[in-house]
Amino acid sequence: MSVVTRNGTPLDAPVAPPKVVRQRRIRPGLLGLAVLLIALGGLGAAFAVTSVRSTGSYLAVARPVEAGRQLTADDLVPVRVSGGRELQPVRADRIKEVLGLRAAVRLTPGTLLTPAQLTEAPLLGPGQQQLALGLEPSRVPARKLHPGDTVLLISTPDTSAGSAGTNRGGGTRFDATVIDTAVPENDDVIVYLALAVRDVPAVVALAADDRIALVLTGAA
Repeated sequence: MSVVTRNGTPLDAPVAPPKVVRQRRIRPGLLGLAVLLIALGGLGAAFAVTSVRSTGSYLAVARPVEAGRQLTADDLVPVRVSGGRELQPVRADRIKEVLGLRAAVRLTPGTLLTPAQLTEAPLLGPGQQQLALGLEPSRVPARKLHPGDTVLLISTPDTSAGSAGTNRGGGTRFDATVIDTAVPENDDVIVYLALAVRDVPAVVALAADDRIALVLTGAA
């Protein structure tokens, strides 16, 4: 590079040295912290998206429902639940499909409704008939029997002959299911049972002779 003086004589001018840009040193600790913060941010975003997606509206039991009773709109209430998919509850938008179905088990208020708790079959099934037994409270095997409870009817020995060697005919067993119960004014407990048609005549005869014992074998 040259410059021209006033008298026209060229002179060599000094060349300016190039500017050196000082590079900043990146500390390894700060780099690791940045990577960690980015990773945590990604995990937080993924967790938020997953939580939103897993939150849904499901059906919960609003009041006690005995086994065998048909469901009505007053028995159910929609609730918002996070992570309810693992429980497989019934979605709130399926309430029309649920109404009219029967409770397969006793339903407790505040619990989520699941398909396993529902059935279309009545407690009085095919090949069965309903029978009413009047029992003294001391002979009822529970303070309260519920629809769907399974019981065993056992015949007691015949002591009508009055002698010690005439205790005959005891020990015959009949399986039955509780349909309902009632307590009339005389304080006896009436238990409505579903049992096989073939067993009805024998149970009626034993009940007339006051030779029936009731045993609770399964709670609904």
